[in-house]
Amino acid sequence: MLRIPALIIACALIAAVPGAHAEEQCAELLKQKDEATLSLVQENAALKEQVTRLQMPALTAGELNSRMISRMREIAAEVKSQRLAMNEFQGYVTWMSGSVAGYSKYIEAGSMAAGFAKALPIPYAGQAGMFTKFVSHFTLSLSAASKSITVFLASSQQFADRMDALDPAKEKDIYDLARFADEQLLRDITDLQTKLATTSELSASALSFLESLNHYMLSSDEYWARAKSLVKRDADKKEKSFLAESVSGLKGKAVGFNARLKGYDDSVRKEIPLIKSLETYSELLAFLKWRQAEEGRIMEVSPSPAPPASAQ
Repeated sequence: MLRIPALIIACALIAAVPGAHAEEQCAELLKQKDEATLSLVQENAALKEQVTRLQMPALTAGELNSRMISRMREIAAEVKSQRLAMNEFQGYVTWMSGSVAGYSKYIEAGSMAAGFAKALPIPYAGQAGMFTKFVSHFTLSLSAASKSITVFLASSQQFADRMDALDPAKEKDIYDLARFADEQLLRDITDLQTKLATTSELSASALSFLESLNHYMLSSDEYWARAKSLVKRDADKKEKSFLAESVSGLKGKAVGFNARLKGYDDSVRKEIPLIKSLETYSELLAFLKWRQAEEGRIMEVSPSPAPPASAQ
């Protein structure tokens, strides 16, 4: 703040001293004065802008907690909607597990029949060993899907119950429930989504194979001639009818399952950003508390102003 008066005094002293360069030196000092004035104006504008920002209303801990509760209510609504589909998912997984075992003798026999599987789609590719791997993988995937449904039902029920009992005045409970949603519920939701998608893909592969098998079988008795010794029983019209009805049943159930799965996927896509926002609010709340603690610490260590000198 003393730069401009100092420059003016220096210019006056130079002007009082005779010499050829006095005017040039004074002009240079005046130029520096103008630059210093401009710098001060810019600094003043920046300080005003900073003060304006500091005076703007800031989020309080109460407002952050209120927003977190609002988000968790939205999450709870999505969770309750998702739970409605779990019985159908579990029913399909259970039914599909039994169906894979029931279809096994037909698919394995067809895969092993010479030249037959070449006309059928992946995953068999004409190799009998591929069937065994596929069924094994499918069975494990169905078991994993069933377990994921059970885990999701438990964690989602826990979240819904805690949300219903949540006291808005208890900040720790709000924070703990938000952490549970981010660390546990989100993991279970996305894990179930992955397991159900795998079930859908494997069901589609099985359906594609069975449809090709059924078409081949209806168009020719060659399959039964080649597979009879492998099935170890007499093939008759009932077997053909059973496979055709099974294919029809699988197709119908798969359509219903995929429709429900799409609804679940849409709900998860909506839910994930809501859960992630809880982490953001929690971080803001933690920062707010830290800043308040720092301000309190600074106030405690600041020296008290000196008392006024007594009148003489």
